[in-house]
Amino acid sequence: MAEQNKQNQQPKEQDINQLLKVRREKLTALQEAGKDPFRITKFDVTHHSTDIKDNFEELEGKKVTVAGRIMSKRVMGKASFCNVQDLKGNIQSYVARDSIGEEPYADFKKYDVGDIVGISGEVFKTKTEEISIHAESVTLLSKSLQILPEKYHGLTNTDIRYRQRYTDLIMNEEVKETFVKRSQIISSIRRFLDDQGFMEVETPMLVSNAGGAAARPFESHYNALDEDVKLRISLELYLKRLIVGGLERVYEIGRVFRNEGLDTRHNPEFTLMELYQAYTDYNGMMDLTENMFRHVAEEVCGTTTVPYGEYMIDLGKPFERMTMIEAVKKYTGIDFDEVPDTEAAKKLADEKEVHYEDRHTKGDILNLFFEEFVEENLIQPTFIMDHPVEISPLTKRKPDKPDYVERFELFITAREMCNAYSELNDPIDQRERFKAQEAALAAGDEEANTTDEDFLNALEIGMPPTGGIGYGIDRLVMLLTNAPAIRDVLLFPTMKSLDK
Repeated sequence: MAEQNKQNQQPKEQDINQLLKVRREKLTALQEAGKDPFRITKFDVTHHSTDIKDNFEELEGKKVTVAGRIMSKRVMGKASFCNVQDLKGNIQSYVARDSIGEEPYADFKKYDVGDIVGISGEVFKTKTEEISIHAESVTLLSKSLQILPEKYHGLTNTDIRYRQRYTDLIMNEEVKETFVKRSQIISSIRRFLDDQGFMEVETPMLVSNAGGAAARPFESHYNALDEDVKLRISLELYLKRLIVGGLERVYEIGRVFRNEGLDTRHNPEFTLMELYQAYTDYNGMMDLTENMFRHVAEEVCGTTTVPYGEYMIDLGKPFERMTMIEAVKKYTGIDFDEVPDTEAAKKLADEKEVHYEDRHTKGDILNLFFEEFVEENLIQPTFIMDHPVEISPLTKRKPDKPDYVERFELFITAREMCNAYSELNDPIDQRERFKAQEAALAAGDEEANTTDEDFLNALEIGMPPTGGIGYGIDRLVMLLTNAPAIRDVLLFPTMKSLDK
């Protein structure tokens, strides 16, 4: 059976190889005739396809010049049609021998789907009312030596789509729309924060101490200094140094790197935005977040109600706010305010079959209950507030409840969208938190932080009361483009090498 399948596939492979050979022969013939398309260095474009269609009444009968990729072609003797795709869409061109000349028309007939051309001509409508360009000249700008996927089935193999995003962008219009919208989302965020008086800054990616989050870093070696370094896992500690320095509102949008698994929500390198604002707290950060999400949705999507999978997400109404204890009580009936200590918490975990480690304390177990029983229910925008101190080493304690901290996470579609604190600015408390993290690291927690002496020195110089927040930009893009997986919003997601 396997041999039969091999025989069935062989003619197709031979056909493809022959087609590829023909394309290279066409290129050679062009080069020998002094028409090498790769020698062309520029081509002046006056319009894009959609601009012409949207402004037909103004442009009818006028000359335009477009450039793009041939996506289809019909040759009919002395006249032909081709469809050209550019950044904004596609447009039909009518190419006639009598209009462009006998030799150029003979050349045009040999062009292949996938070739990149420049077309100049007058705008008109065909008998079937399709807005088109009556070509006066056609210039071959680049010869495609590969074969695009078959037109009607498109490019559907997800592995190839992610590995060859360039082909995916050509064949799948909705993919291009996703990445155009991604760019618009980031631009909208910048405009919003700039209007709020924030300053965009840049901080190091190669660091000696990768802190600010619970994650395993990637490690490398700096040859010039003969020092081991890590790729940053967060933007936090450097941005806080800038608050100490007197820059009262700062933000950064940049790549961070976490040596963890890949799934629909995680990629080892992803885009994080963190911002810090002096003289405010986590309540101020909640208000800013709610306003920013509404602003971006309205500006980019034209509405504050957006579809995601089977849900309609309402970003227009006030986001729900619950403490972590209230959320766990709502979905399990267990009130952790009534749980006296770690021993009692572990007993509850045993009863509910929640797995924990020996080193875990009451606060850790509260968080495990939240992850197990609550997260999946948080579809509409919900702020979860007041986390246990054990899982929040950089956060200010609640004055009236010192086992908990002034922190929130925003959940939408059962996913964490951002994480925010009233930032810890007490250097003595911070040192003790670092000691606890070092102990956790020694006990086997590979995601625990290590002590950053320079950061402690900055806190000792003095940091004002500050609110801070981190946003997963990729997850926000997923939400606003209705994308099911993080790979769908990353132009070049991490993929396992084909050599492995």
